[in-house]
Amino acid sequence: MALSLQEAMDRGLKQNLGLLLSRADIRSARGQRLAQLSALLPHVSATPYVETSRINLGELGLSSFGAINLPRSVGPFSYFDTRAAVTQTLFDWKSINAVRAANENVRSAEYTFKDAHDLVVQAVGYVYFQAISDEARIETLEAQVNSAQALYDQATDQVNAGTSADIDALRTKVELQTRQQQLIQAKNDLAIQKLTVARVIGLAPGQEFDLTDKSPYEPFAGMAVDEALKRAYASRSDYQAAMSDVRAAELSRKAAVAGYFPSLSFGADYGTAGARPSNATQVFDVHGTLSIPIFTGGSVHGDVEQADARMEQSRERLGNLRAQIESDVRTALLNLQSSASQVNVARSNIDLADKTLTQSRDRFSAGVTDTVEVVQSQEAVASAHEHYISSLYNLNVGKISLIRALGLAEQGVKEYLRGK
Repeated sequence: MALSLQEAMDRGLKQNLGLLLSRADIRSARGQRLAQLSALLPHVSATPYVETSRINLGELGLSSFGAINLPRSVGPFSYFDTRAAVTQTLFDWKSINAVRAANENVRSAEYTFKDAHDLVVQAVGYVYFQAISDEARIETLEAQVNSAQALYDQATDQVNAGTSADIDALRTKVELQTRQQQLIQAKNDLAIQKLTVARVIGLAPGQEFDLTDKSPYEPFAGMAVDEALKRAYASRSDYQAAMSDVRAAELSRKAAVAGYFPSLSFGADYGTAGARPSNATQVFDVHGTLSIPIFTGGSVHGDVEQADARMEQSRERLGNLRAQIESDVRTALLNLQSSASQVNVARSNIDLADKTLTQSRDRFSAGVTDTVEVVQSQEAVASAHEHYISSLYNLNVGKISLIRALGLAEQGVKEYLRGK
């Protein structure tokens, strides 16, 4: 199957375990919010009740009343009651703040899911570009093997013709076998890296696929640090989740303190009651309750202490994350600037190394020099190509890191990785 970078990201976003777990966390947070909200919503219930009883008075110790002897049992007698009841909390500051905190927890879970989404994009980009680099190394090494083979054949012909020493043929054979070993290792590295790609995006390990995108190259236009930080603080999902956690902790503390406050509730029921349904009459009951906590045994104080600790922890995590985001942005920008310069230098070195190799081979053919110069030129060409592949990989990885640091995910991939 053909697999582009965008298709790999789409598959990763569908199959990655971290996203599946984050989606379950959202459902859990929503369930907790509904549980908290239920304390503020009306509760309606119906309670039909029918009873037929016969009571043993002797069991209760009742055998006589003065001079009057009581029967051993009374009954049977029956009772019927069916009502619809409603209860409603009119004011409970603790429950109100608990619901607000639950709403912030839901937002935090949703932001965490988006952050997991960004991490998957980053992970897929890393492994995909690594596989592309491995493919490029194979292509380069195949060309180098062909060049080394041609040089070995040329040296062998000159040795057979008596115009060169045997050492020239031996030297070129060593160079050829070295390139062949590197090619074997590069093919093995690519096969292993493809297994990693398949694992990250959820493909079966035995699924064969071809990488259709090559390493895109587009010069990095640059970005001011202040602008990047402003964009990161507004877009990073993990930062938004941390801020929601702080707000949830603050509201949870308010809910804990509200344990000292009174609450007001209302209840009513309406129905029919009597000895039996045929002679039942209408009945109802309406009541209001004001609950005033006087002594709670220290439970409210304990809740406040725990809420204070959670609030302090969430604020510390937010401050640490803010510093980490600034470090991520500055590091990504520095790496991008360095990688962009390295790519330009590496491309120039390839041209120079190729020209040097061509001149060395011409000098060897003319008998002006031996194979030492040619082999050294081949080494320089191989090194130049390796540096170019590595610098181009570092440039693209740097862009992925910047996308992650800015919290742009797929939008950033289209913005910064559209080059060819």
